[in-house]
Amino acid sequence: MPEWNQTPGGSTPSLDDVLEKIRLKLEGFKGGPVLILVAVAVVVIFLWTAWFTVQPEETGIVQRFGKVMRTAGPGLHFKLPLGVEKVRLLPTARVLKEEFGFRTVATVPGKKTQYDPSGSFKGESLMLTGDLNVIDVQWIIQYRIEDPIRYLFQVRNTPKTIRDTTEAIMRRAVGNRLGSDVLTTGRVAVASEAKNEIQKVLTAYETGVRLVTVELQDVTPPDTVKPAFNEVNESRQDKERTINKAQEQANREIPKARGVATQSISEAEGYALERVNRAEGEATRFMAILGEYLGAPQVTRRRLYLEAMTGLLADMKALYIVDRDQKAMVPWLPLESSQQPSAEGRKP
Repeated sequence: MPEWNQTPGGSTPSLDDVLEKIRLKLEGFKGGPVLILVAVAVVVIFLWTAWFTVQPEETGIVQRFGKVMRTAGPGLHFKLPLGVEKVRLLPTARVLKEEFGFRTVATVPGKKTQYDPSGSFKGESLMLTGDLNVIDVQWIIQYRIEDPIRYLFQVRNTPKTIRDTTEAIMRRAVGNRLGSDVLTTGRVAVASEAKNEIQKVLTAYETGVRLVTVELQDVTPPDTVKPAFNEVNESRQDKERTINKAQEQANREIPKARGVATQSISEAEGYALERVNRAEGEATRFMAILGEYLGAPQVTRRRLYLEAMTGLLADMKALYIVDRDQKAMVPWLPLESSQQPSAEGRKP
């Protein structure tokens, strides 16, 4: 057994004695403390560079001398130390945002969002429309990283590529429309068209990015022409108001006129049908009488005469009959509807 493991008397040395003897032995070598520090530093660096942690919303890409070896999910992981393997972390579970025409300075829950007041981003938002008007379009895009390896290595500087592609496509979408459409009713169509076109380009570039939304935040004319633009909008609103009022009156009067016309046509058709039916009835009656007349002329003639006289005399209140042969006072026979005919004044 080595001598430093024994003490006088042959007893087992204590830990303090062992450490003290080790210190004395190392002091016998030149540069002993330096070697200890170097050894400790190597061990610390080795242990410190052999593990890494991935947060819940991140994905780790492990590279060995620049070559991608694997991806790591959330949690504690180990890798080759001393720079043999390096890790790059990407927020794959978080929605990322790019702003155009403005920048958000601070967002505090419960308080109003603060923006950069410098106005140095107008170069991104000033656009020329299809009718050669200049408008200020501020918008945002939100996206997720679906393939972190493609996001890192397929395209150089992927965030800048996304911004340049988005700005170019948005300018084309705005340039293909009238300024009034982009300022009013065409905002949703512009955002939808831009989203589809941007996603196609980013997919063709294999950036590993999926767009979540493209939203126009604020679309206004430049500050120098805002008063004139407001006047134009007021005139358009007056025009729309007048058109709506006239349309309302037209919607009220036209159905009413159509109803009156339909009623007149129905009355005329009813009257025409009544006249036709009456004429056909009279013709049928005349033909029936004519048949009877041809069979018995005298009887039919007398019957017609009596029927005509019955109808005529029924409407008279009084009737006076004068005898031409009477030389004296004119006798008369009152024939009233409420009295029976009397023989008074008749000739014997």
